[in-house]
Amino acid sequence: MPLKSWLARFLITRAARAYGFLDPVSLLAKMRGFSQPSEVGEPVELLRAGMIFHARGLINTKAIQNNLDWIWPYWVERQFNPNDESFIPRAFSFSHINLTHRNWTAVGLPDVPYYPIVDPRGLVTPLFDGWSLDLWFVGENGAVQTPSKLTEFSQELRLQPNPCVHSVAGLEGAVVTTDVEMCLTDGYPQCCIEVGVQPGARGSVVLAIRPYNPEGVSFIDHLAPAADGLGFVVNRRHPVRFDRAPARFALSVYEEGDVWQRLQQAVDVNSEATCEVGMATGAAVFDAAKVEARPLRIRVPIYDELKRTRQPRFAQESAWTAEIAGLSALRIGDARLQRLYDQAVTNVVLHAGVEVFPGPYTYKRFWFRDAVFILHALLALGGVERVRRAMEGFIPRQRRDGYFLSQEGEWDSNGEALWMYRRFAQLTGEKLPADWLAAAVRGARWIQRKRLPADLGRPEAGLLPAGFSAEHLGPNDFYYWDDFWGVAGLRSAAALLLDSDPKRSAEFTRQADDFFATIQRSVPSGPHRRFPGALPASPKRRMDAGAVGSLVADYPLQLFAPGDSRILLTADYLRDHSSFEGGFFQNMIHSGINPYLTLHLAQVRLRAGQADEAWALMKCVADLASPTGQWPEAIHPRTGGGCMGDGQHIWAAAEWAFLVRNCFVREEVGGLVIGSGVRPEWWRGQGASFGPTLTPYGPVTVRIEAVAEGARLTVDGQWRGAAPHLDLKLPHHAGPAAMVVAGCEQRLRRTG
Repeated sequence: MPLKSWLARFLITRAARAYGFLDPVSLLAKMRGFSQPSEVGEPVELLRAGMIFHARGLINTKAIQNNLDWIWPYWVERQFNPNDESFIPRAFSFSHINLTHRNWTAVGLPDVPYYPIVDPRGLVTPLFDGWSLDLWFVGENGAVQTPSKLTEFSQELRLQPNPCVHSVAGLEGAVVTTDVEMCLTDGYPQCCIEVGVQPGARGSVVLAIRPYNPEGVSFIDHLAPAADGLGFVVNRRHPVRFDRAPARFALSVYEEGDVWQRLQQAVDVNSEATCEVGMATGAAVFDAAKVEARPLRIRVPIYDELKRTRQPRFAQESAWTAEIAGLSALRIGDARLQRLYDQAVTNVVLHAGVEVFPGPYTYKRFWFRDAVFILHALLALGGVERVRRAMEGFIPRQRRDGYFLSQEGEWDSNGEALWMYRRFAQLTGEKLPADWLAAAVRGARWIQRKRLPADLGRPEAGLLPAGFSAEHLGPNDFYYWDDFWGVAGLRSAAALLLDSDPKRSAEFTRQADDFFATIQRSVPSGPHRRFPGALPASPKRRMDAGAVGSLVADYPLQLFAPGDSRILLTADYLRDHSSFEGGFFQNMIHSGINPYLTLHLAQVRLRAGQADEAWALMKCVADLASPTGQWPEAIHPRTGGGCMGDGQHIWAAAEWAFLVRNCFVREEVGGLVIGSGVRPEWWRGQGASFGPTLTPYGPVTVRIEAVAEGARLTVDGQWRGAAPHLDLKLPHHAGPAAMVVAGCEQRLRRTG
């Protein structure tokens, strides 16, 4: 050890002991013992995000529990209520964070990378990680009623003409509705809110400015009515505009308590609230009868999240109808699943602009892992130009040594980027640009160099180094998830170079075959294994929930044949030991039911011909969707609310859309499998259809209709060459089936 490092550790240890603290050097060494040695302990980006997250939690600790007479957001009202199953004791909690109801829904416009969010009780957060707006009702008796305290509440996501969150609060004496969407005014985006009151209400509607959002406190240091009386100005720079003047304004600072206690103490437009604690609150009070007669309209201009004084401007507004029109359309007889598909597609498009975000808030940043799954689904649905534009951002993220960097220490990104390059070429039929191919060569070379020496004499020999990988797999280890992606990346590079550089293509193929054989040799075996034949997360791990990562060899990479015993034994283990009420339960880190990983398991079952098992997993995920059709990254097993990650997880939305596609048409080596996951109730009656969806053979649309003897499937393919082999696999529940291939000499094939 260098002298400077030794001296620094000595001084830190001595200082800690002198003041009676645990020795941090010794503690860190013990913590590292739970993971495999790695060049990167944990991605700096995640450490930074975690520190910010818990810094917010520390503020929450001071702000919330000492002020429970305030009106707080829905998650606080439930998580801090001892009568609620969401309750979490706080005695030794380092920070108070939302662990029971991490749910929200974004609104927005195509290619406008700003996302106002709405929580499950209608709380609107217009600006990224900012303060919020809430709608209350004050009856004639003066009692203040708030949606966050309601147990019953109606909410839905409407898709036309723009995505709009429609909320209905059934309060005592009034029903208050809100519609929240993004709109452009002269090219400037605004969060637009329309408030309505159903007939018969007597009292006042209150628009409240709140110093928090679904994660916790968001400071308001200064708050004042607008000079013209038509709104507020928050923190001296962010306006909230009304279409009419309120009956009165009210303001409060932290020392005076929440503004709900001061609603009758009107202030004039020249008043202001300056709060050193950052907990200023304000309210604008409107006569309910006037809001009933004419809905109240509120506008909040959107400001850049990095330059808080800059308003971004966009050339024109893209119509949602045009954005969705060219994508795969679903038509089935199940209204709920139809709605979930349409909402999933809209949300994928919304979050896949120049950058691809796996969420509008907590995860509003780029990962290759999430981006590739999202872009792959969008590409299969026909979003070629949107995917092309996003993939143009891959090369600027590639280091000079060939590493596609989104997070340090995550060794799956190169395989994912190369696989996505190949999928783009396969599904579009295009030749890739020269710079994309050059990036693929550099990326494949990096995988070759990154592998550990083959002569280490240890189980991990020849694999990729230990890394953090996908954070839901556990501590640093030699993850098969990374290795399988590495194999797929090398094979993808080989396929892309087959015509232009056959020598290098052959080299990458040899490397891929050697890598794949190395992985298979490294899988632990022997009588000591409790679940022989299943694939653990790494060669040094016993079977645990992290083994879900090893399923990537089957879905989406198809490195094994359908129904391979090792894959199915792994899926069986996860069903029997890592599930809750039918969904995959990730015990590590996420500690919740994972919708997108449950859908991975459904894809494995579907590919193995186990449609009933796939449907059961699909139904579980459908049942876990929020009223607005969203899934958080992980779901609390008791409350049904989000407990991990972003409250609107776009990877999960992409997985839902792609699973629906695969139910109708999916790819296997040498051809297409038709109808293997289509349920009879989807098409009996009015019939069902899906498409066009891109395949390596050209766009395909599948239609199913009921006939006297069973079902008739029409496959309409715009083939780029000869029609591929088509394998009709409609589940046996449907009875006999016939397939017609449109545009070709009619061929019939029956199953049943």
